[in-house]
Amino acid sequence: MIEATYYQKLAGSKVRCTLCPQECVLSEGKSGICRGKKNVGGKLFASNYEMAVSLALDPIEKKPLYHFFPGANILSTGPNGCNFRCRFCQNWTISQETSPERVIHPKQMAEEASKCKSIGLAYTYAEPLIWYEYVLETSKEIHKLGLKNALVTNGFINEKPLRALLPFIDAMNVDIKSMEGSFYQSICSGSLEPVLRTVQLAYEAGCHVEITNLVVTDLNDSEEHFHKLSDWISKLSPDIPLHLSRYFPNYKMTVAPTPVETLAMARSIALQKLNYVYVGNVSHEAWGDTICPKCGKCIIKRYGYAVDCSHLKDGKCDFCGHPLPILS
Repeated sequence: MIEATYYQKLAGSKVRCTLCPQECVLSEGKSGICRGKKNVGGKLFASNYEMAVSLALDPIEKKPLYHFFPGANILSTGPNGCNFRCRFCQNWTISQETSPERVIHPKQMAEEASKCKSIGLAYTYAEPLIWYEYVLETSKEIHKLGLKNALVTNGFINEKPLRALLPFIDAMNVDIKSMEGSFYQSICSGSLEPVLRTVQLAYEAGCHVEITNLVVTDLNDSEEHFHKLSDWISKLSPDIPLHLSRYFPNYKMTVAPTPVETLAMARSIALQKLNYVYVGNVSHEAWGDTICPKCGKCIIKRYGYAVDCSHLKDGKCDFCGHPLPILS
């Protein structure tokens, strides 16, 4: 446990956490909504520092990151806790409850990534931004070894800490859950604008960015939503990959799984503005493939997490020579 980086001291031994837009005001002994910050003696501490709940070597496609070293493996870790309360959470046993943890120091974590021949470290599973102090220190150690840092996040963080972290993050998949603020308020106990700001700042900083949208039946599955989402992403860049993910009932959400027809509609709309649209959590022969936007040929064929990159040559399409926004 170390003192938190971003907070304000208030009267009566209270503190205000300023890491994320929740800005929890905590009295002595209380923890924030994320469960990773605690008021101890009138100071805010990162109570989750060095406490890892998961550690696994995953395919980079599982994050999902399809344009960042495709076919590679990346050591993946994360904490207990989250600063959202999504009713459909797919990882609720660690985001909303507490699973067993182990202590792993930043240097030790970086050494583990190097030993297992990973391209680096992915901070994922629950919400890694609530693990801010650990992610910042560990990402520095990862870069010292010439490895990469990837962040899989809800993007709900204040601007100042985000800007301090971005120089050490090489890739980011941000979950845009909806383009409606009311969805964030009622379903996630959060807000939309900070998430969009995170995507924009990360992209402008030169970080590799991909977007995930979990399509939940009757909640964020309208044609209007997908037009808004793809329009907004395309204004940053039509080359930013969008991952549309099929919802299945989980945690407190019991509505039916996303119809495949809805995903097909969403994909069709998004492809009007975006060059790379993928569909996950569903079995489909071509929805995970990378297609050259110029000649229409399949450049990267995916069979689940198995990847064939034989038509990606020096960052270009092997058929027509078109440059592709894929880091490898």
